[in-house]
Amino acid sequence: MGIVERKEREREEMRKLILDGAQKLFLANGFEKVSVRNIADEIEYSPATIYLYYKDKNELLFALHQRGFVKMLESFQPLLAISDPFERLVEMGRSYIRFAVENPELFDLMFIMTAPMDTLDKKDWVEGDQAFGLLVQVVQECMNAGIFQQHDVQSTAMMIWSSIHGYTALFLRKRLGMFAECDRQPIMDDAFQLFCETIRRGL
Repeated sequence: MGIVERKEREREEMRKLILDGAQKLFLANGFEKVSVRNIADEIEYSPATIYLYYKDKNELLFALHQRGFVKMLESFQPLLAISDPFERLVEMGRSYIRFAVENPELFDLMFIMTAPMDTLDKKDWVEGDQAFGLLVQVVQECMNAGIFQQHDVQSTAMMIWSSIHGYTALFLRKRLGMFAECDRQPIMDDAFQLFCETIRRGL
């Protein structure tokens, strides 16, 4: 390995260390209560070291969002080979549930934790756009195939995402315990398929 490659690997390792520390503290204490100095103390480096990689904690939050959406997109990739758009949509919902269950802390940081979205608004949010774009694409294919009635595709995609996201968030926050028959992941999978079938029938 050459000097350039070694230095780049060391930079990537430092970025990972910083992000891991930031994620741990954001989730434990909340975004507002965490400072760059806190993160530096957590990873046993000086704040100046963190500023070599990230200009502030908003940029750290954005980087963590990127990390989450890259991982989510990877879980969606095998589904692109499914030719039937309705079946692909249902499997995307199941994949979303699995991603949340297998990565609850990352999911919490991406979607649940209260934090300012200033940096996300200003940047070109490529990974997030790609994830939602895959949903819009499959919904449009369902409309083109006559599986769904023709509606505004963005609004329909948002309704579908909101449905599966709401159920998933309730499950992760343990708010379904009073409905024991609903508080299991396989039931969540079935519920999402039933929701899609309802849209399919135009009800």
